[in-house]
Amino acid sequence: MFASGASTGLHAPSLTFDRFARSVSHLLRALETFKALGIDFVSFSEQMDTSTPAGKMVFTVLGAVAELERSLIVERVRAGLRNARSKGKKLGRPSKGIDRSTVETLRSQGVSWRAIAEKLGVGIGTLYRVAPGCSKTRERDFGTQ
Repeated sequence: MFASGASTGLHAPSLTFDRFARSVSHLLRALETFKALGIDFVSFSEQMDTSTPAGKMVFTVLGAVAELERSLIVERVRAGLRNARSKGKKLGRPSKGIDRSTVETLRSQGVSWRAIAEKLGVGIGTLYRVAPGCSKTRERDFGTQ
């Protein structure tokens, strides 16, 4: 990761610094840590070298712009979700629509949970959630149906 530099010692290469840190304060803390260790941060895509004062200034400004961009994206996504909810859209994964009585009937016939899950195309955990009272363990241990 670190390559030897000709003039200042070690360089920490990065393709893009907005992937390196999530906020300007984190970028600046990392830059100070690197500086204390004698390492210069070099970003290949932005063509900047933090060993120079101009490079440090560009680094800070571009970091602030990247943080602003991330904040705006988060804000737009949250607004879109609020808008969808207000219009009555159901968010998330669609339910399978499993009929509890079908599961109960198959369980009373002695069909295993695994076989029922395969037949209905769902996971065993989904069946447990839909029909928790159909467990043979519950019947055996507690005498309930």
